[in-house]
Amino acid sequence: MKRNIILLLSFIASVSAKAQTNASTDSITQRSLFRNLKPEFEKYEKQHGKYIQTHNVRMHYLEWGDQKNPTLVWIPGTYSNGYELYEIIDQLVKMNLHVIAIDYYGHGFTPISQKNLSIYHVADDIRFLLDTMKIKKAIIGGWSRGGTISSAFYDAYPEMVQALILEDGGSVAWDFQAKSADIEKDIAETKQYYANKKAMVFDNEFDAYWFIYNNWGIKGKKDEKLKKEIFTSYARIKKNNNGKYEINPGAEELTSENSAEENIAIIYTPFTSRTAFGASTHQLNPKIIYRNLNKPMLILDPVSKNDWFDFKEENNQLTQEHQPFIVHKVYENTWHGVKDEQPNEVVKDIKAFLLNNKLIP
Repeated sequence: MKRNIILLLSFIASVSAKAQTNASTDSITQRSLFRNLKPEFEKYEKQHGKYIQTHNVRMHYLEWGDQKNPTLVWIPGTYSNGYELYEIIDQLVKMNLHVIAIDYYGHGFTPISQKNLSIYHVADDIRFLLDTMKIKKAIIGGWSRGGTISSAFYDAYPEMVQALILEDGGSVAWDFQAKSADIEKDIAETKQYYANKKAMVFDNEFDAYWFIYNNWGIKGKKDEKLKKEIFTSYARIKKNNNGKYEINPGAEELTSENSAEENIAIIYTPFTSRTAFGASTHQLNPKIIYRNLNKPMLILDPVSKNDWFDFKEENNQLTQEHQPFIVHKVYENTWHGVKDEQPNEVVKDIKAFLLNNKLIP
């Protein structure tokens, strides 16, 4: 997954010195937060974190609320984990929801299986979990790739789906914008991206977090937003066999995004991918899956300039084709992480959607 890393080069000595001082102060502050929040995270994980052995993997998940209430299963985005719900979870539980946030392979605390598993195997894992809990139907939702897995779950087990909540993913095929005329340009740009890409291997946990903080859009966040990002980072960073620390180790291999060659192949020739997980993501076609849609769907759709997840037109078309089942909420001037940028609006829209469809009391 491409991430633009902008390197700010100082042009006069005084500005450079000031920037270094600010960065040093910021580093000390973040180091203190990262260290001091760890006991709280461990307590929270002990309270809400659980595991289940499915046919495929020992899957980690977080659980909140009363199982007697309607269940929302949440599936996180690529390189994220179940802790992405942390900022809004209290409000979801107050809606009288029972919430489960899973970690799929190589994300959070769920390991990568030795089997060559697809996103449909994640759907099977969720089915196994719901069956074990004796939950016959659930609201299924997710962000980005998690939305795609939500659509795979609907495809595999439509009878178990009460409704769908798709946050900028799962309603449109991943590569619908890819054009054969752009192959040479895409290859050149992707090769340049990987040539500039830094290895995400660090001497300690904080150095890994410091990289995330500076390059993944966390810098400048405060209070509960920052706390959520730190909690999510605790679940991302792992020690490897060499005693170093990595961010989501093995996840890029799983998604077929470990090299320029893999990344191009997964877009233009997904059937040649060596990983079923990456191939199945790119092969999924929501237009076909939702051809006979008869369940309520909420699409959370951010719109901003230069956003590579620009699905507004396609989501409008899907909504028109499947009235009255789809509610399409557009968030102007909002990037890919809708619930991160506009948590209160997202919660309000989710609540209205669930109430209108009589899914919560």
